[in-house]
Amino acid sequence: MSDPNPHYPRVELVSVNVAEPSVIGTFRGKPIRSAIGKQPVEAETLHLSLLNLEGDRQADLRVHGGPDQAVYAYPSEHLLLWTEELERETPFGPGAFGENLTTSGWLEHEVHIGDVWAWGDALLQVVQPRSPCFKLGIVTDRRDVLRRMVANGRTGWYLRVLRAGTVPVVGPIQVVERLPDTISVRDAHFGDT
Repeated sequence: MSDPNPHYPRVELVSVNVAEPSVIGTFRGKPIRSAIGKQPVEAETLHLSLLNLEGDRQADLRVHGGPDQAVYAYPSEHLLLWTEELERETPFGPGAFGENLTTSGWLEHEVHIGDVWAWGDALLQVVQPRSPCFKLGIVTDRRDVLRRMVANGRTGWYLRVLRAGTVPVVGPIQVVERLPDTISVRDAHFGDT
């Protein structure tokens, strides 16, 4: 992998968030377990494996997690928009959308499928936009958030881990490689080519 390219802006880390599965509510009368309720970590560093950040798990591996959903990033720029649109008294904060990385500086139209990020000792690659599930509606207390996220394209993106390692919870992430002729996360979400 090449050295960080000074022409690529850095991805700023606002927060690193993890959670273990717990009951988040009920759906059709049944308790729902999920690790969507991410909380900012206080440690200085974490270990990132090929599947998870230290302290983070998924409750339902049939639809969440795995190599292509090891880390979920979400732009902090969206949090105020959601707070206003959903008319919340309490603002959404880091981890509110189930993201591991609350970021700043890059949005879905700027992040491309295949981008490689250097984060501490680890290397990650952008894989796909998020497809929201009903659990997001439970934790936000707004069932319409799914429809809204699909319509507005503020999905965030999943990353696979190319190289595991120790990662800091503060500081920048450097974009080290962009593949030519790849589509943005936003275009992938909307099916544009």
